[in-house]
Amino acid sequence: MMQAEDMEVPIINNLNDNGDRQRPKGKDVFKDQQKESESSMESPNLEFEYGDTDTLTAELSELYSYTEEPEFALNRDYFEEDFRSHARGRRWIELTVEEQRAYVMKLLDALEVTDRDKRLKVARAILYLAQGVFDECDTEVDVLHWSRHNVFLLYDMGIFTALLELLSMEIDNNQACSSAVRKPAISLADSTELRVLLSIMYLMVETIRVQTEDDRPEWRAAREAFKNELGSPLYNGEPFALLLFTMVTKFCSMNAPHFPMKKVLLLLWKTILFTLGGFEELQEMKVRGRERLNLPPLPEDSIKVVRAMRAASPPASAMELIEQQQQQKRGRRSRRPLVKQDSLDTYNERDPFKNDDARDEEEDPEDTDSGIEGEVDPLDRDVIIQPPPPPPPLRPPTERVNFPKGLPWAPKVREKDIEHFLETSRNKFIGFTLGNDIDTLVGLPRPIHESVKTLKQHKYVSIAEVQIKREEELQQCPLTLGEEEVEETPTEMLYLGMLPNLSQYVIALLKLLLAAAPTSKAKTDSINILADVLPEEMPITVLQSMKLGIDVNRHKEIIVKAISALLLLLLKHFKLNHIYQFEIVSQHLVFANCIPLILKFFNQNIMSYISAKNSICVLDFPHCVVHEMPELTAESLEAGDNNQFCWRNLFSCINLLRILNKLTKWKHSRTMMLVVFKSAPILKRALKVKQAMMQLYVLKLLKIQTKYLGRQWRKSNMKTMSAIYQKVRHRLNDDWAYGNDIDARPWDFQAEECALRESIEKFNSRRYDKNRNGDFTPVDNCLQSVLGQRVELPEDFHYSYEMWLEREVFSQPIQWEGLLQNP
Repeated sequence: MMQAEDMEVPIINNLNDNGDRQRPKGKDVFKDQQKESESSMESPNLEFEYGDTDTLTAELSELYSYTEEPEFALNRDYFEEDFRSHARGRRWIELTVEEQRAYVMKLLDALEVTDRDKRLKVARAILYLAQGVFDECDTEVDVLHWSRHNVFLLYDMGIFTALLELLSMEIDNNQACSSAVRKPAISLADSTELRVLLSIMYLMVETIRVQTEDDRPEWRAAREAFKNELGSPLYNGEPFALLLFTMVTKFCSMNAPHFPMKKVLLLLWKTILFTLGGFEELQEMKVRGRERLNLPPLPEDSIKVVRAMRAASPPASAMELIEQQQQQKRGRRSRRPLVKQDSLDTYNERDPFKNDDARDEEEDPEDTDSGIEGEVDPLDRDVIIQPPPPPPPLRPPTERVNFPKGLPWAPKVREKDIEHFLETSRNKFIGFTLGNDIDTLVGLPRPIHESVKTLKQHKYVSIAEVQIKREEELQQCPLTLGEEEVEETPTEMLYLGMLPNLSQYVIALLKLLLAAAPTSKAKTDSINILADVLPEEMPITVLQSMKLGIDVNRHKEIIVKAISALLLLLLKHFKLNHIYQFEIVSQHLVFANCIPLILKFFNQNIMSYISAKNSICVLDFPHCVVHEMPELTAESLEAGDNNQFCWRNLFSCINLLRILNKLTKWKHSRTMMLVVFKSAPILKRALKVKQAMMQLYVLKLLKIQTKYLGRQWRKSNMKTMSAIYQKVRHRLNDDWAYGNDIDARPWDFQAEECALRESIEKFNSRRYDKNRNGDFTPVDNCLQSVLGQRVELPEDFHYSYEMWLEREVFSQPIQWEGLLQNP
């Protein structure tokens, strides 16, 4: 595959490192089952609200590693040392705005000195201002208030442009790069200048990006100006994000191992989020795009629907069933057949040679305990639909009032689905077809008429379908339709800048994701992503080791969070801008083995990952600069925080699932990759997380492959099938739950991907290749006009034109008879 050899990838054999291939036997089975059952019984509903980012305080605190904590005091000292001579005993917060502007101008001038150490001191003073002059504040709210005030002041005085020039100098600093490459171990000290510059830029981007109700009018104007500035090709003829992408690729090619990659990725993510827009803006842009194309409005707001969903209880594990059976039967039945139930429900996917005569023993206690929001599913007892019994009153009536009636999503039908339905019906009742005609119903029975009417009521035309159709027309009639008018949106300018090196950017991001994944094993040849977290002197006490261990894990989690959010934003914005821009990014991701990489990420104890406590609250900014530092002990570090779950890890998991959905949706060959990589048991374990949005995207991924998993899998996983029915959007003529002959359809990965690549290349050539229309340019046939054109000749041509005439004209034999022959 393209570029695949450059990527360090997980392969199928590595997918099941956690025990999928070798099932434990005997007592180990019960131990594993007991652990799983305990975790699933104890997992409560997670009060998690998905959004573009976490709270501002959390996002700011994640910028700094715990090993960077001593640098807060360093920044303050450099600022106060310089400010003391300027302010004459007064504090920063006591100065007037004009005095503050005058001091910032003085700092701006000092940034241009040639002495590297002096420049670093000035940059640290600016960073202290951006951090909110915390030594003059009493509370965290005061720190955030003054940080906001100072950041807008710094932007107004042109600090960002000056920092950008310094950043470009540091990126091109070959001496620092070569010394870092030769070093056996890289630490925080190797990236000091870069970390200070990136921290100021991140604080500026993140603070200006976030809107508040009490923003002044000039701040709102500054926000729009900064947004346009970041998204426009003002920096060396390309958007700011491309400079950061260049840093990522340079780091991954081992040419600059000292780059602080966490800060680069966070700044890149927030820059893309700021310039292109978040999920709310995407929804608004989608609505406006449909109006512009005269398409009917969206059937519902997907963000609101997902937020209103409630989590389903995960399918019961074997130990829960065993305990319930023992309570009922008083231990009269042996455990052995009940272990087989576990094989059917939890481990069946791992053993494709399971006997088909095993029964689906889903007893009543499990139905009441693990049903979807207390409803007893009619499919639970057997594959044949039976009328459901009345549901037992499991919760007070006050909670039942808010239970959503009906299905959450309006069904959708594509035009090609209606065409396929009519083609089948015409072949059956008439004996011939009418191509793509979906209006002529002559000769078809009345029920078919009613079916077509229902399908047309739910017909949904996406923006992507319109774009594909328009692209086909432009390819067929380039002269008649003329040049396409392409709107210069920030997304379009970003794509144009990324296009020449797109595959390198994608591979670099996936390499970083692989290195930061908790399931990855340390390898000598893998990239070192800990350059901006490891201190110069390694820990010597147990407490320091524990603190560094937490810091390293937190560091990796933040990198996963930034990359997953960045990739998802790029995919969504490119898809809205033009479907083929989305398809080329998707194809690069697939060729770089993104699908098995994400599956490998989820092939872990996902509940442990989501509830991980890799944070030390007292060391988080701005808490650590305002309050007195308590004495840290091993017990306090082990206890962690009191949060029910880790926001960033749950956010990352949902983002990765959404990326996987985007890569596989409507792609048969990629869906078959999910089947081949045995993703069903991995995804089913992820259902243990009781969070509605995460469950929705897991169920979507299971739905697209159920018809290929076989009848026995469907029969053994009726709880999961019921959850899919209740939570995932329905396609009216989709046979996902009972696939018949279609599951035998052969799949040719290369043929499908090559056809898609051909369409993408035609699109890129037509839209971005300026020399493409050479064959269609008009020819000047007038002899006088042609001879009268001025031709640019080299300066030394008049010295050698006689030799040129002799060589190129007189010595060349002219075959006049060739003109008489037919071409």
